[in-house]
Amino acid sequence: MTASPITATDLARPHLFGTGDRQSLQPGTDPWRDLAPDILRQRLVVEGVPAGPIDDELIRSYLSALSRAVDMVQLIEPVTHRSDLYGWAGWIHWETSGAHFYAWEQPRLFFSVDLYTCKAFDVDTAVSFTQDFLSASTIVAKSF
Repeated sequence: MTASPITATDLARPHLFGTGDRQSLQPGTDPWRDLAPDILRQRLVVEGVPAGPIDDELIRSYLSALSRAVDMVQLIEPVTHRSDLYGWAGWIHWETSGAHFYAWEQPRLFFSVDLYTCKAFDVDTAVSFTQDFLSASTIVAKSF
């Protein structure tokens, strides 16, 4: 069996995988289906404008404190890294998955947090904790 070559056009156009056929998605269609309804997965994206620049110490403190706020068991200390092009990133591993944190200074102060868990948590708690901890003047969140 040989794999079909993937072209630049293929990469620019979304495809639905998993049926053995590569079918283009039709505009306005939602290809999502839950492939594991017996496994709890909860996701939350929180984005906002912090009061000031965010560094590695603040990211590590935030991720550890977030763990306690949403009742997750922290397995490791948070890990951070700075890219000269894109700013700070951080990650924490929880017993029930984890969270990623991204912070920009340019072109503007901005942060984005992605929580992914296999244990239910209170979205309002996570959002209000994030806003308070980072003194965010503006914040948005999407749970799915």
